[in-house]
Amino acid sequence: MEGETVSGEDGELARNLGFTEAMTMGGGTMIGAGIFILPGIAAEGAGPASSLSFAIAGIVALLAAISLSELATGMPIAGGSYHYVNRALGSFFGSIVGWGMWTGLMFASAFYMIGFGQYLVEPVPFLDGRGFVVLLGLLGLAFLVGVNYYGTEESSAFQNIMIGSETAVILVFLAIGIFYVDTTNLEPFAPTGPSGIIATTGLVFVTFLGFEIIATVAEEVKNPGRNIPLTMILSVVSVTLLYVVVMIVSTGVVPYADLGDSLVPVSDVAVVTMGTAGVVAIVAAAVIAAISSSNSSILAAARVVFAMGRDNLMNDWLNATHSRFRTPHRAVMATGAITAMLIAAGLQVEEIIALLAEVASFSFLISYALVHVSIVVIRRANPDAYEPDFEIPSLLYPWVPIAGVILSLGIITQMDPVVIAIGCGVVALGVAWYIGYVRHRDVDESLMGEAIVGEPASTGEPSEGYTVVVPVANPETQRDLLRLAAVNAHTHAGEAEPEIVAINVIQVPSQTSLEQNVQFEEERIEAQRQLLENAREAAVDLNVNLRTRAIVGRDIGRTILSVVEEEAADHVLLGWRGKRRKRDFVFGSTIDPVLKRAPCEVSIVDLEKDLIGSSVALAGPGPHAPFAARRAAEFAKLSDSKPTLLNAQQPSDDPDIDPAELGEQMIDDVAAEAGLEAGSYESEVIVVDEVQSAIVDHVETYDTVCAGVSEKSDFSKILYGSIAENVQQQAGGNVVMVRGPYKTNRSVREALVERLAD
Repeated sequence: MEGETVSGEDGELARNLGFTEAMTMGGGTMIGAGIFILPGIAAEGAGPASSLSFAIAGIVALLAAISLSELATGMPIAGGSYHYVNRALGSFFGSIVGWGMWTGLMFASAFYMIGFGQYLVEPVPFLDGRGFVVLLGLLGLAFLVGVNYYGTEESSAFQNIMIGSETAVILVFLAIGIFYVDTTNLEPFAPTGPSGIIATTGLVFVTFLGFEIIATVAEEVKNPGRNIPLTMILSVVSVTLLYVVVMIVSTGVVPYADLGDSLVPVSDVAVVTMGTAGVVAIVAAAVIAAISSSNSSILAAARVVFAMGRDNLMNDWLNATHSRFRTPHRAVMATGAITAMLIAAGLQVEEIIALLAEVASFSFLISYALVHVSIVVIRRANPDAYEPDFEIPSLLYPWVPIAGVILSLGIITQMDPVVIAIGCGVVALGVAWYIGYVRHRDVDESLMGEAIVGEPASTGEPSEGYTVVVPVANPETQRDLLRLAAVNAHTHAGEAEPEIVAINVIQVPSQTSLEQNVQFEEERIEAQRQLLENAREAAVDLNVNLRTRAIVGRDIGRTILSVVEEEAADHVLLGWRGKRRKRDFVFGSTIDPVLKRAPCEVSIVDLEKDLIGSSVALAGPGPHAPFAARRAAEFAKLSDSKPTLLNAQQPSDDPDIDPAELGEQMIDDVAAEAGLEAGSYESEVIVVDEVQSAIVDHVETYDTVCAGVSEKSDFSKILYGSIAENVQQQAGGNVVMVRGPYKTNRSVREALVERLAD
């Protein structure tokens, strides 16, 4: 076939996370339970100078964020630090970091949930003792394990609400508390000296783990070269400043010795600055923060296990995905079980909460030290697949990784001997796992050998041309959708060959990493491949250039939008079943965001007949009527016929006004704007008292009806006008709703959000 180019692409992950979403995941997670629990422990360790401990921890985290930003944009694979270390340094160090991150996240989750119990027990007089704290912590953990086991699409939105609520409470707490600071409470500023400040830095570092979540989901972030480094660095800097101010206010309001004896330090400060109402708000925010932070840790832990399984460092049994819920249920249950044992240890170990925090910090400090080493190795090896959109500036390289290693190891040396012993035990566990299991497996080789020499990277360039994006999901209608897209594409043939991009999106819950779904949802992935293979076969028959994209994403509508933007599409054509499932949506949760935000033409097709056949367009006064007329003309070519442009007018009492003449003039205007030449269409005007019912009856004689969507100020009313609605509901043929390129003005809020998401 002359000019035919049919190609397919491997499965890909949807880039749905913009600046706002990534910033929420990183900074929002760090503004978690630690801000309510750590001030007391930190004040006990370093007094008012604990603010410096947070500042130093923030600097260490910032160095790690800079290195991870380059690695995440160059190797956007699930697993974060573990993946980069395993790829650069090999499976020996990969085993150490993998086990270290997994256990570190479990220690962190246990730390958060004991804090959850403390803030619930302290304000209630009849609840007392470690038993109640542990019991409530276990109950909270059981709830989170259940959520992550079954999976809910709403969990991400709920997480954002929780983070926003707790952040608002903290900002109010600081705004009021700053006026109650007594400078005499800040003396002596560093009662434990420099060693106490550094030792406390190791304890509080646990609260800076959230930024790596951005690296873990790097393959899902829009404009990664800008958004990943920007959000990682900005989140660390902003959270560091917030924690420094929290410590200054807390130790300035309540003497550090009293603060160190408190299990609910921020609540004790709120008693002085905000009264009973403030205490209630702080307790509520602390509970929310503990749930939010622990939930994030469980999510991240499951992804680390998946990444290890992908590299053959973990048995697939633990890495399996639930057949119904599509969540990593075994990894979630294993993480929950071990975390529960750590929480239960609180019955025996009075200082368990500080111990949990420090061990988690130890694990991640080791991981980040190895990350800094990895970036040096990867830069030296320069593998073909490594093409970072963000690189550490030449003035800062290699000083950033060098300083990162020195500071990370320096903090570890100042930790409590018990913490160092447990941390070394976790490292030993990783070594033992490597010796007993990993080294006998077929795993990827490290880049250590190639680090001495560098190799150039390869590049590729996309093609240009009129592009139609066609989401396909139903095997029964996909061929007809592609036929409609093909005739539309052929109409716009010019210097560059037009192209159809057929996409299929598999939706996964937030608890499951997108790549994990690709690896383990074999049945659905195979169905997706078959669907797109059928599309490629149809393209051969239709004599059209076709490219296919298999995508895994969390929100189908937003994923389609991201493809439309990436492809710079001129037209997106979607199938529709013609039913509204929820009152909150017009066409449905998939189509609504595309119709509202796609910058190109949009056609929504409800196919009721096997043939497109004869076509008619409603040539009314709406701004999208010309696009409906153009679509009807394109579809008429399939049956080698002319489209009919239909206009309805009501009788007039004015003898100087001829309704039929008005209708003909409107049809001519619509046709001219649509680019239809005279004689290429049939015009028909009906003059009736009841316009809507007459149009519905009249279009029954046609196989396909095209109508423009109505322009309503409220999107919930965009139901393409009452006439078209009745046509769709009552007509027995195909109905195509058409919208022209997006021209509606965005609100200030929408414009800001959209700009930040670029």
